[in-house]
Amino acid sequence: MIEGVTLRNSPMWHVHPVLCTNVTVQGLSIVADGPNTDGCDPESSRDVLIRDCSFDTGDDCIAIKSGRNADGRRVSVPSENIVIQGCRMKNGHGGITIGSEISAGVRNVFAEDCRLDSPNLDFAVRVKDNAMRGGLVENLFVRNLDVGQVSRAAVTIDFYYEEAENGPFTPRVRHVRIEGVKTRQAEYALYLRGFERAPIREVSIVDCDFNGVTKDDLVERVVGLVVQNVRINGRRVDRVE
Repeated sequence: MIEGVTLRNSPMWHVHPVLCTNVTVQGLSIVADGPNTDGCDPESSRDVLIRDCSFDTGDDCIAIKSGRNADGRRVSVPSENIVIQGCRMKNGHGGITIGSEISAGVRNVFAEDCRLDSPNLDFAVRVKDNAMRGGLVENLFVRNLDVGQVSRAAVTIDFYYEEAENGPFTPRVRHVRIEGVKTRQAEYALYLRGFERAPIREVSIVDCDFNGVTKDDLVERVVGLVVQNVRINGRRVDRVE
């Protein structure tokens, strides 16, 4: 357990459990504005609870990881059974993030009842991967996020992070459900980019209300997208692909 402490201005990731089981990170305040200053990054760990924490960072607030490239494949331990509850997120690249170091995979992530709001927060929910990392991300469930402002997208799954398609390994994302997300300002509601050889699969966006959106959704190479009871700037935009 890591509980009730304040951490400021680490030169890199602040809290980084690696190859751990049964981890509780609770009631932390993490403040930093430098590069790579992630808040909490469980890596190749299982049964992790991150609850009632406050993040104001120069990089991702929470980033779930499982090893980078060859080293991640060598160790081959996924992150799994991660629960995120009641956290508050201000500045950062991504709020609830998976990646990009996920070569061993990530599965069973549950996030709920979080508050995210800053013009300097790029994404609320973010999955980032590429063909150098590879890995399988499956079973991501997010519900009841109160998102004030983000500068880029409310929800992004993007295989074009850094090296993009320049690598021999196939990123895979499947079984994602985003429910009850409300935003007041964002460039995109959805920004989803898979590969032609590896489309993103089985994404459900349900009961969401995205406001202050300035650009149409960017959806490329997604199979099994369901958008149900969703409004963008007050207009119903249900779709099934």
